Amino acid sequence: MAKIIDRLLLFIYSLSIGVISIAAIFLLSGMDIGLNLGYQEEYNLQIAGYVIAGVLLLISLRFFYISIRRDKSSTPSIDQRTDHGDIQISMDTIENLCLKAATKHRGVSDLKARIRVVESGLDITLRAVVDGDMSIPALTSDIQKGVHDHVEEITGIPVSSVSVYIANVTASPSFKSRVE
Repeated sequence: MAKIIDRLLLFIYSLSIGVISIAAIFLLSGMDIGLNLGYQEEYNLQIAGYVIAGVLLLISLRFFYISIRRDKSSTPSIDQRTDHGDIQISMDTIENLCLKAATKHRGVSDLKARIRVVESGLDITLRAVVDGDMSIPALTSDIQKGVHDHVEEITGIPVSSVSVYIANVTASPSFKSRVE
């Protein structure tokens, strides 16, 4: 509630300062202040008035924009409505679920996930580095099925596709036994 009041006050403030600065610019354009100033001093005073009114106008326009823009600071989420109320699951949560499911498979490291929401559900893209000891098609198929099932089971959101991109293969450490 306080955020709404702050935005309303900011809107009113920016609008009033904007109107005042525009009025000041129009008044300065036909300025005859009646002081016994020379032409140069009157001209300097008029330029200073224009600059101040212009700066106030720019500040008020910025405040006006801030007061009417939508707040995008909230993290993106997927909203679901149930019989008992609303559920919001953040995209970070879904990403972490994907990474958790993918790390259960041996030989997978350096995982990154990207989630997109499409009409048919979630489109998940995983990037991974694997060791070269396992068949890559079999491993990626297991990862796809594991991530698909885990995310659907935990979130209840349908997963349309899981793509796995193998970025590199790491050399498995070779240990030479040393007998003394």
